Amino acid sequence: MASNQPLVPAAKEALNKFKMEAASEVGVNLKQGYNGDLTSRQAGSIGGQMVKRMIESYENSMK
Repeated sequence: MASNQPLVPAAKEALNKFKMEAASEVGVNLKQGYNGDLTSRQAGSIGGQMVKRMIESYENSMK
């Protein structure tokens, strides 16, 4: 059963903080709450930055 909910509900705030940091790194103004005015490119760049940082973190933990 696929779900878009975090497995650990307490992690929601950490994920939001991570998303805000990634948005600022790529230069996208992300606000709390509704962000439906973002373009697909902007939203994709935020997600891409998050994935990039997660991969880097995993690779660093393997060393």
